[in-house]
Amino acid sequence: MARTTNPLTNTQIDKARAKAKEYSLADGDGLYLRVRPGGSKTWLFKYSKLYVKTRTNISIGTYPEITLAEARKKRMEYSALLSNNIDPKEHRDEEEYKRKEAMTNTLKAVTERWLQVKKTKVTSDHANYAYRSLEIHVFPQLGEFPVSKLRAKQVIKTLKPLEARGSLETVKRVCQRLNEVMTFAVNTGVTEFNPLAGIKEAFHNPEAAHMPTIPADRLPELMNTIKTASIKLATRYLIEWQLHTITRPGEACRARWSEIDWQKKLWCIPAETMKKKRDHTIPLTPQSLVILESMKPISSHCEYVFASERNNRTHMSASTANTALKRMGYHGVLVAHGFRSIASTLLNEQGFDPDVIEAALSHVGENKVRRAYNRTDYLQRRAPLMCWWSNYIEEAATGNQIAAGREHLSLVNTQPERIEAS
Repeated sequence: MARTTNPLTNTQIDKARAKAKEYSLADGDGLYLRVRPGGSKTWLFKYSKLYVKTRTNISIGTYPEITLAEARKKRMEYSALLSNNIDPKEHRDEEEYKRKEAMTNTLKAVTERWLQVKKTKVTSDHANYAYRSLEIHVFPQLGEFPVSKLRAKQVIKTLKPLEARGSLETVKRVCQRLNEVMTFAVNTGVTEFNPLAGIKEAFHNPEAAHMPTIPADRLPELMNTIKTASIKLATRYLIEWQLHTITRPGEACRARWSEIDWQKKLWCIPAETMKKKRDHTIPLTPQSLVILESMKPISSHCEYVFASERNNRTHMSASTANTALKRMGYHGVLVAHGFRSIASTLLNEQGFDPDVIEAALSHVGENKVRRAYNRTDYLQRRAPLMCWWSNYIEEAATGNQIAAGREHLSLVNTQPERIEAS
């Protein structure tokens, strides 16, 4: 006849005293209260392991921290697991592992890993800029939050004050970057789904705005302003270098002396510097070469053509030209990236081949099939295009050579400040 176990009562548990040897009080269905010689009382659930059928137990917690009712509730949970062929101890260990892993995989930690992959696809400056926006607007509230626990409601609440300030473009970009991070988290097994997929729909859309630029007929005015502006000579050369090479601000400021092929008159930009991560070669015009010659006394001993004055081991900031343009009175009217728009407009008006213009701008076509078969960089055909553009810039300066030209240098009578080696 099966032995009947009477359920425990709170009174029995409270009156259970320590003995010389450890003993247990049974509550039934595998639940026991173990009383140790020191007086501590611990709840245990005893069961037969699946398949091998050996006896084992799992601790539920100590009494009175875990009450009798709570211990029985836990027993029911473990019994339910066993009925579904799940070992309670293995299940508990797995859940604990997931919990610890979740705490390790915080939004900030996952974003840092995403950043390293991002840098293989875009320039380091662009990737760091993306990371910085999350560091400023998201990490203070959610940086230490586990990615697997992150929900749209939390992020929306965090970004609403930014929207209220009217920074709609920033909100849009932060949402895009958060989705990139979450997609990375899903693809690397950190979390099972991306709860932020449609988060941008919770905010107002920013008005579409193009890079501020000026019409071509204002180029003479711009060149005269650059010529007479109270800015450092190296900054002036950087602006003109970007104008003549039709490069992006980040590409222009990172030009290295080692990338200049003086014999072939080419600037060979490596893929890691380019926005689209593709090598880009630029034919150098006589005017571009004059700018380089003018920079030699300033930075020829440095790695970068436009070396930073504060630290000659690195380059000028990509925002240097924009800061200078603001001081010249072009705030909200023209940014350095707008030089490319001026060039594109004029070159198209002059009837140059659109494919050659796009190659000069280092644009990557949207048609992947055509791009796969059309791999020419139009280098030979770009040389006359670049010369026409440089000549146009020079003519826009009302007949005088630009600031880096020899004639103008003699007029300003300014000795370039050499960047000292550190």
